[in-house]
Amino acid sequence: MDAFTVQEGLCAALSRDDVDTDQIIPKQFLKRTDRDDYGNACFFSWRYADGGQPRPDFELNDPAYGGASILITGRNFGCGSSREHAVWALSGMGFKVVIAPSFGDIFTANSLQNGLLPVQLPTDVVARLRERTTRRDGYQLAVDLRNQEVRDHGGPIADFVIDPFWRDCLLSGRDPIAMALSQEEAIAAFEGTRPQWRPVTTAEGLFS
Repeated sequence: MDAFTVQEGLCAALSRDDVDTDQIIPKQFLKRTDRDDYGNACFFSWRYADGGQPRPDFELNDPAYGGASILITGRNFGCGSSREHAVWALSGMGFKVVIAPSFGDIFTANSLQNGLLPVQLPTDVVARLRERTTRRDGYQLAVDLRNQEVRDHGGPIADFVIDPFWRDCLLSGRDPIAMALSQEEAIAAFEGTRPQWRPVTTAEGLFS
């Protein structure tokens, strides 16, 4: 995944609580396992009428939000099933950051593993950001991962918390597997000093 440092961009507001993963990406789009081209399916049932035409009353169909990279939404975003496709769909739609008062736990883990940053802020702060964004006049934010800060043209708005391990992953652009492989020399050195009497998980010649 790409390294994440600061995301500066247009905000879009989805003023709904308890948006579950089936609403983010409906089940009919789960037949594939690749990560590409899910953007048009994101929020499919809300975005499109039965004939496939965009619904003008759905917030994110407003041209004022075109090109938005920061989604500001309600509490418990990403609840429901564990489908990783939900994160792929949001990323495919162009979002790099989702700001909400709370998230589904599995959605949070899936987001971090795929380079989408979930930023949890106090309810009142999110409400103010959402209200400001719904004016649809091009409101922008900067989400600074290194300093764990959200700011706009007026200056800092709020700090946010992120697990240090995931912060390092995102800043370096490496998923957990890549992070482990980066320690290959240290792992090999540890294994070289490991007492022979300790149990092993492989048998000699098993993989040769």
